Amino acid sequence: MSNFGFRHLRVVNPYDVAFEGARSAVGAAEVLASAEKYETISEAVADCSLVVGTTAVGPRDLQHPLQRLEAGAPLIRSHLFSVSDPSSRNKGPSSDQASASGGACALMFGSEKYGLSNKDMSHCHWLMRIPTREEHFSMNLGQAVAICLYELIRAPAAMPEPEKGSPASAAEVERIHETLLTALRASGYPKLNTSDTFEGAVRRLVVRLRLQSGDAEFLLGMLRQMVWRMKTKE
Repeated sequence: MSNFGFRHLRVVNPYDVAFEGARSAVGAAEVLASAEKYETISEAVADCSLVVGTTAVGPRDLQHPLQRLEAGAPLIRSHLFSVSDPSSRNKGPSSDQASASGGACALMFGSEKYGLSNKDMSHCHWLMRIPTREEHFSMNLGQAVAICLYELIRAPAAMPEPEKGSPASAAEVERIHETLLTALRASGYPKLNTSDTFEGAVRRLVVRLRLQSGDAEFLLGMLRQMVWRMKTKE
């Protein structure tokens, strides 16, 4: 990460013995020492308005749009610059710009052995993969991170126009997801019996709406009113 100017590392439930030992890594000590630890993905991406998962694909049924790295990187750069100084749009994104309010993006990597689970991916807006040969589609985690970050800092010929407005953060999306589930429980919706699978599908649906922040608050207010009304009739 440090090689390419990215300094904000967040880890979810790391194996503490290995993680603490890695903090002395040559050239990476500062990044690892300042890394933030979280218990859940929801907490780790709460302030991000774009969450992109990475996957080697393999024999699995994906529930998200999938982009190759060379196509996904410009989309991420466009999002990062949506709140940046327009005069700097032809430069690569810095880690400070990547964490700017309203344009923050999380690039999510799973464990080297198993990758991201379907539940992990339910927090993502879309997925990205590094094109490799079919006979050897899985990559070393460190190599995958380096390739993705290098592609992100490469100065593009021209940046795509950023979307207007401020996209909803992951925390806002999660509040809508939880309130919608509460409304469905209050209504007796039968498919809630499928538990995690159904909850993941609902989260993916809300994420795919790509709500603006103002619209997210508007929708959340409507859902809360529905929940209140249904509960007062019980």
